Amino acid sequence: MREIPATAPLRHAEVFVFRAPIDAPVRTSFGVMHDRPAVLLRVEDEDGLCGWGEAWCNFPSCGAEHRGRLLAETVLPSALGASWREPGGLVREVARKLRILRLQADEPGPMDQALACLDIALWDLAARRAGVPLHALLGDAAMTAMPAYASGINHPGVAETVARTRQEGYRAFKVKIGFGREQDEANIRAALGSLLPGERLAADANQAWTLEQALEALPRLRRYPLLWVEEPLACDRPAAEWAALAAAGRFTLAAGENIRSEVAFDAAIAAASVRVVQPDVCKWGGLTGCLRVARAALAAGLHYCPHYLGGGIGLLASAHLLAAVGGDGLLEVDCNPNPLRELLAAPFPRLRDGRFLLSDAPGLGVAPDMEAVEKLLTFHARCR
Repeated sequence: MREIPATAPLRHAEVFVFRAPIDAPVRTSFGVMHDRPAVLLRVEDEDGLCGWGEAWCNFPSCGAEHRGRLLAETVLPSALGASWREPGGLVREVARKLRILRLQADEPGPMDQALACLDIALWDLAARRAGVPLHALLGDAAMTAMPAYASGINHPGVAETVARTRQEGYRAFKVKIGFGREQDEANIRAALGSLLPGERLAADANQAWTLEQALEALPRLRRYPLLWVEEPLACDRPAAEWAALAAAGRFTLAAGENIRSEVAFDAAIAAASVRVVQPDVCKWGGLTGCLRVARAALAAGLHYCPHYLGGGIGLLASAHLLAAVGGDGLLEVDCNPNPLRELLAAPFPRLRDGRFLLSDAPGLGVAPDMEAVEKLLTFHARCR
């Protein structure tokens, strides 16, 4: 990691909430998205330099506007005007000031998402000040072409979605399961039957099963060549259940998008039941926390594959973190239609032969096309 250049206090910030209509709902085993939301933060320091961040906000359906107000009315007042030397330090100080309010409100998830958004924006600003791509400030792996996979593939039309995303440049894919035995296996068979030599497939159950259900399901899935099975259990299940599943399933297990503390990640990495570790930079920890988790996972001989489902700023933050730490991880890119993915990250990186290509522009290397998304704005706040 390079030394972070001298910083200046934040003097101004803006919060934007967008909602993009979609023709077909996005379905998971636990819920449905009827539109595509995004919460963005723009911070500006006293020297006029800016940075962009994004908060996770997909569920519940009212969540985006709530995260936007939480940022504007609760988090940012403690950050503006404060001196800081590195992003994680300022975010920790803001979190310290809000500790009792966090307990009183009993909203650890939304608060973590708002703080993660601030952390990403500060890292983008710091890298722009340094004049280097964000991955160069975060680490020295210098991997600017990350292998990516198309995620969120679901019925109906599994085979058609695989074919479409292959045309877009993907060579790895992830199919949704957790809808019942017949539908799950139909989804997997349709996806596998569409693969070309050298292409790969993973499956995501989205916390759908109890231990007993997972112990019944995974042996049936052994005959399918899957990269991993993601979140077969709920994230709050005890470590003993994950260990039992890892021992009995003979599958590579993946999880991490719903783990929300350093202690919990350390325990999961030490147990090694989960071999593919998937923190989400917009959901917990921002780049500061997820950088630590990614390095710990790789040091333990595990795989780091960032989870992501949202707009373009968060996707680019995930890509830069993967580029910074290296390893053999895959970048998750949601294959479902979402105008906020490309319009909030312009110029959007190209995908070539299964690899997501980062530019050498400073910071995240992208910025929202605000004119193009103006009609999708549902909340806007200026903070000074």
